[in-house]
Amino acid sequence: MMRSVHTGARLLVSPALLSRLMRLYDYPNPLHPGRIIRGYDRPHAIRTARMCAAVAAALGHEPGRVRQYQIACLLHDLGRAGLDRRLFGKIWSWAKERGIPTRPREWRALHRNTPYGRETEAFLQRYRKDLEAHGIAMTTWANEQVEMRLGYSRRLARRLRTVRPAIKKMGVIWEPWMKQVMLYYYYPEKLETARPWVRQLAEILVACEQFEAYSNQRRGRDYYARRKETLVDAFAYLEKLRKDGILSSTVMGALRRLTAQGEFDAILEKARGHAFTSGERRALRAMES
Repeated sequence: MMRSVHTGARLLVSPALLSRLMRLYDYPNPLHPGRIIRGYDRPHAIRTARMCAAVAAALGHEPGRVRQYQIACLLHDLGRAGLDRRLFGKIWSWAKERGIPTRPREWRALHRNTPYGRETEAFLQRYRKDLEAHGIAMTTWANEQVEMRLGYSRRLARRLRTVRPAIKKMGVIWEPWMKQVMLYYYYPEKLETARPWVRQLAEILVACEQFEAYSNQRRGRDYYARRKETLVDAFAYLEKLRKDGILSSTVMGALRRLTAQGEFDAILEKARGHAFTSGERRALRAMES
């Protein structure tokens, strides 16, 4: 039986554990031996995890599970450890401008003959020459940037195998459902037989992660050549995910309710790099209705 325990949009892990978890995003630079690529997604992951814990608690998940869930949320982008901001942005901005699918489920919907789990290979076979003609050398490292989106499940699995000993040393108990919720956005089919509470936690992660991402000025600039973040765009996309069956009305309702209460104002303002206008703040307060 779940019971509501309000935690607020805060971190439930110690600063020391947070620091150690965030270092798992660091990655040896294959182009410059001895150098480290500092995890690009750290601030996004932390803001998302704070929001996720607040929504999960509001929906009645018990505190111990919420804390463990927040750890999974803190690491939800671990499959993109080593992200090369310039190269990743070039590839995926190019793809988006041409309407090319950038997520596995969208790729399979358009290219039904692609073998499951081979979306990266299919993309490279189809577009390698076009990308190189556009001035993007499709080296092994560039291929890895493609894998970070279209082959996310494989890359996350590799990264988790590498860091599991370190996670264990932190005293964190890693359970299979934690990986499941991390994969849901790209691979919703993997949770078709999951327990209802796992599915709900996965939905919360997608909702909060996308809400933060659509408010994230740096991500918008680097990933998608986006010039402005708007609340209208954010909730329009979340509503699309609800209509597609990725998000439930229950999760959307909780997210809207906490947003209307001002729970996420500071987080979202930090993501976009400036304060809300008075009009935006009024729109946020009316979000629940």
